[in-house]
Amino acid sequence: MPEAVPSGRVGFLLARAGGRAIRNLNRALEPFGLRSRHYTVLSASAEQGGLSQRELGEVLGVDPSAVVALVDDLERAGLVRRDAHPDDRRTRVVVVTEAGMSTLDTTRELARGVDDDLLSALSDDERRTLERLLLRLAS
Repeated sequence: MPEAVPSGRVGFLLARAGGRAIRNLNRALEPFGLRSRHYTVLSASAEQGGLSQRELGEVLGVDPSAVVALVDDLERAGLVRRDAHPDDRRTRVVVVTEAGMSTLDTTRELARGVDDDLLSALSDDERRTLERLLLRLAS
């Protein structure tokens, strides 16, 4: 029978598992010159069809100033571009380029592999339960 997690330890365990996932993802992304934060910006931009940097910050829970630096890196690498917002001339939307989509296709496979490795001790049902619970906690 598994031992109960002492009060205050859940946050530590979540942080430890998250840190392991990020380190492993960063290692997998290194050949592409990316880090996990770049990957999340690239992925969110692709999934949402172009967001402003402020919107990206809100979606990802990241300070907008950090988003600017990440988008700068991705733009220098040719993976995203900043286009004029259709409704607001002062705002730019971050759009994934063709090269960005190609990189994202490859890195998504790497991210899945990192997830599979991290969750290898869990059954498929346990994985689905964990994901469902984490979505509730993160919302």
